[in-house]
Amino acid sequence: LRMLQVKLIVTGDDFGYCPRRNQGIVDCFLAGAISNVSLLVNGSAAADAAELARRYNIPIGLHANLSEGSPVCEGLKRNSSLLNQDGFFHGKMGFRTALAKGLLNMSEVKQELKAQVELFRELTGHLPPHMDGHQHVHVLPEVRHVFAEVLEEYGIKYTRVPIEPGLHNCDWIPPSLMDFYLGVEEDSFNTVDVFTKHGIRWADIYIGLSTMGRNMSVSSIRSAIDSAIVQLTAKAAHSSTVTIELMVHPGYPSVPPVGGCGEGPDDFSQSWERLHELQTLIKPELQSHYKSRNIQLCSFKDL
Repeated sequence: LRMLQVKLIVTGDDFGYCPRRNQGIVDCFLAGAISNVSLLVNGSAAADAAELARRYNIPIGLHANLSEGSPVCEGLKRNSSLLNQDGFFHGKMGFRTALAKGLLNMSEVKQELKAQVELFRELTGHLPPHMDGHQHVHVLPEVRHVFAEVLEEYGIKYTRVPIEPGLHNCDWIPPSLMDFYLGVEEDSFNTVDVFTKHGIRWADIYIGLSTMGRNMSVSSIRSAIDSAIVQLTAKAAHSSTVTIELMVHPGYPSVPPVGGCGEGPDDFSQSWERLHELQTLIKPELQSHYKSRNIQLCSFKDL
């Protein structure tokens, strides 16, 4: 493993969710613990997040959101297939149910994704170098095609494909959550060809499901990285450089009513688990592990 050069993109998701999330993500970046962020443009503190990214020169991409809160496209804020009876997106599971029932209009999905790219450009002054999906909506059936078209149209090169090596061996993940993760994995396998066809790229290795929230520790991150590299190098005579994206959600817990994407902050954002991620990521022993393994933190635009 020693001779291998590893480029690690540590992406802080949900930038823009609330001021306390923004602060936690910035603190993490300044501590050298994350190297990239993903912005929720419909987050209640999105403009503030874009300003912070500019001030601290934080590499920023788009966290496309079709499941939580309100759309940003004016024409879809009322009576669109993307909304439930309360006028908000259907939710993490609700979106998947509506999709499976054939209730979602894909042209509206495309409209909203494009509106989010445009708003991102308005807020930051540039197009996103990478674009992924909040709650992994971008790898879902039908959505994956529209998502790929939008990326290709705007020339956005990078995305995230959440297939995590070793996920199946993580016996600490509760069954209900594991079912969701395995669904995400299956959707991701079925998305690879679509994204490839549209010339979209992603990191060699994705990590983040097994290390989320309470499951994050220096050793869980370390072993996820190490076993993923071993698996990858065993599979192929790989080049001397491997890229890994580690998805993280650091922050100070949200305090209602502040935060969210239009309907207030959810449970995960209010929980201690966000702070736990922040505190784990900034630990010096994690940083020194990166050094000892020749792991260099970077962002998508450095690839």
